[in-house]
Amino acid sequence: MPYSLAIFDLDGTLADSFPWFLRTINDVADRFNFRRLKDEDIEELRHASTREILSQLEVPLWKLPAIARHARRLKAEAASEISLFAGVEAMLRTLADNGVQLALVTSDSEANAREKLGDAAALFSHFDCAAALFGKPAKFRRVVTHAGVELDQAIAIGDEVRDIEAARAVGIACGAVCWGYAAPAALRALGPDHVFERMDEIVPILARTRRVG
Repeated sequence: MPYSLAIFDLDGTLADSFPWFLRTINDVADRFNFRRLKDEDIEELRHASTREILSQLEVPLWKLPAIARHARRLKAEAASEISLFAGVEAMLRTLADNGVQLALVTSDSEANAREKLGDAAALFSHFDCAAALFGKPAKFRRVVTHAGVELDQAIAIGDEVRDIEAARAVGIACGAVCWGYAAPAALRALGPDHVFERMDEIVPILARTRRVG
């Protein structure tokens, strides 16, 4: 049957926040005393997992909660600088009109997420935001439960390796977008169920594809 629940990541998937990230990351590095990001590091890190990125930037795990809180404050202050990718609102509206429940899972705050989404926020039935002790898999499980759908009716769509890994940990389908933080080659190497090179490829797949096996 077609997917009845689409769980979207925000940054790099719906919101074009990578330029903001590149402008901000070294100020955060200086504040929390981890390695600054050099221009020549960027492409290599786009092929790395979250754990590898933290290791290369020498970010102590115990600092992550404080870094995440600080990043959320900075995003709130820079909300006007971060826009949705072209075609996002039309894509979401078409999915909702076709009976697909929409959910948003992000480490950002719900207030920040709603501000970035603007009018499109009203299209979402479920929000699971802010940092979570057990990460994205726990959030995906909660959203699927709240939506009242079977696992094979749900798909998670994101732009990072961890999005694919989290979906697989839960047992739902995964879709990877090629316009976000991670390099398309790094995403394809993990064999996600669907790879989206353009925004207009999402609706036909989610609304019509039938899961097999």
